[in-house]
Amino acid sequence: MPEDLNWAIGGEAGDGIDSTGKIFAQALSRAGRHVFTSKDFASRIRGGYTAYKVRTSVDRVESVVDRLDILIALTERTIHENEDELHEDSVIIYDGERSTMQDVEVPGDATALEVPLKRLAEDAGGAIMLNVVALGAACEVTGFPIENLDESLEKRFGDKGEAIVENNKEAARKGQQYVREEYDQEFDYDMETTDEDYVLLNGDEAIGMGAIAAGCRFYSGYPITPATDVMEYMTGRVDQFGGKVVQAEDELSAINMALGAARAGARAMTATSGPGIDLMTETFGLVATSETPLVICDVMRSGPSTGMPTKQEQGDLNMTLYGGHGEIPRFVVAPTTVSECFWKTVEAFNLAEKYQTPVFLVSDLAMAVTEQTFSPETFDMDEVEIERGKVVDENDIDTWLDGKGRFQAHFAAADGVSPRAFPGTTDGAHMTTGLEHDELGRRTEDTEVRIEQVDKRQRKVETAREQEDFDYREFGDPDADTLVISWGSNEGALREGLTLLEEDGYDVRFLSVPYIFPRPDLTEEIEAAEDVIVVECNATGQFADIIEHDVLERVQRINKYNGVRFKADELATEIKQTLDTPAEATQ
Repeated sequence: MPEDLNWAIGGEAGDGIDSTGKIFAQALSRAGRHVFTSKDFASRIRGGYTAYKVRTSVDRVESVVDRLDILIALTERTIHENEDELHEDSVIIYDGERSTMQDVEVPGDATALEVPLKRLAEDAGGAIMLNVVALGAACEVTGFPIENLDESLEKRFGDKGEAIVENNKEAARKGQQYVREEYDQEFDYDMETTDEDYVLLNGDEAIGMGAIAAGCRFYSGYPITPATDVMEYMTGRVDQFGGKVVQAEDELSAINMALGAARAGARAMTATSGPGIDLMTETFGLVATSETPLVICDVMRSGPSTGMPTKQEQGDLNMTLYGGHGEIPRFVVAPTTVSECFWKTVEAFNLAEKYQTPVFLVSDLAMAVTEQTFSPETFDMDEVEIERGKVVDENDIDTWLDGKGRFQAHFAAADGVSPRAFPGTTDGAHMTTGLEHDELGRRTEDTEVRIEQVDKRQRKVETAREQEDFDYREFGDPDADTLVISWGSNEGALREGLTLLEEDGYDVRFLSVPYIFPRPDLTEEIEAAEDVIVVECNATGQFADIIEHDVLERVQRINKYNGVRFKADELATEIKQTLDTPAEATQ
């Protein structure tokens, strides 16, 4: 029996694939098992192949792998799409009574279980429950106690009434009973349960939760895949803390609303994806020049233009680093795990207010839609610290008044950070404009003042370098000659990949970098290595370019841009092939 189990359901968009996968993932997590999910879905409401995969184990799992043990196939295409991941112990559950599935050919030595999903669902109260029948069948195959499914069904259908919940429980048991009675055989799976209590959430939800914990009280956004779940998570929840979520008319409106709220003193955020970032670019400079704290979340997807809205890519790095006309001081923070989406969101708000500048929080589709289990202690709210920076009030504002008693909102401080007074602060009245301005916020074209203000805003970055810990995280063998560097959601796959590489005799040092700007200096680490490989999900190697610029050394690259995330075993193979290929052949 394998240590982990890989389960998937696939069919057409609109077939309830996502909700079925979530029900099963929740049931597993509530049974004390770790879960790591992945999705493959089309950018349409109905039609087009879609799948939901769950990897589960009693030990922590951080990546998807090229192995599928249980497949619920609602369409014949589902089998073809996953054929390469099936093995001799794989079990395929499908409805052989459906006209489109009657001539299904099961590849290799996989076991086919024909279960009349629709008929059994109708017996339980309605054909719409056929996916739940399939879940019951999967419980029987895997030895997973079906009682653990009940709580998830209650949570999913509880608001529809007790009768609907009971019908779904019956549907699951009909699937279980059918397999038990019709297939008198032993399956090579027996899922252990534990007494652990896990939290299950995805990256977008973690960002939303982190924003609320950080004190965000205004969110404005426009729906866009894959960032919409941030807004959906915050809607209704932030209201409980006196906050507000606004669905704007477009992305430009969203960022300007957030800018206005931040000017009023609220912690504010907007979230979008690549096309929305394009539209917001006009406001980036206004945020920085007006020295307004603002968190701008970019959940990346495949581009350019509309690209592939539901596919993975890390192609917006240059946009977040350089987007906007003129020279705009900013911070770019890129969480590398789902749990870090929470903590880096908290940090983004603190950085924004401490340095009064835009902070780009950069996630990606793979992390946004991945649901993963964590112990509740991972998100200890008592550990959340809120730093509001140089906020002044009536008690200390005199320090920042000029000789005429006027508040210097853009005072040329040595550290680059001016005092900040919220509206309504006595003697704190001031103006700010997107035009170049003096210390009082009045427009100016004076050359010396221009230099003073530009230098002041740029000093914020240098001050942050001195005061903040913009370091990498390290895994693997610290003395290895092979150095792998990556950013974003690739961390989990690489961490598991290190284990596979070690088993094959490859020692690797892995640096995961969550800070893109300011970022750690990797010069010494790269000079100490014989082989340096940068892993990322884009075609041109945007992060590799940055590293080469910083250290003036060539690096080798593993790039993936077909819209699919990296897998652990895939990365292990790619790294071995790269190491076994002369460096000049890969450049």
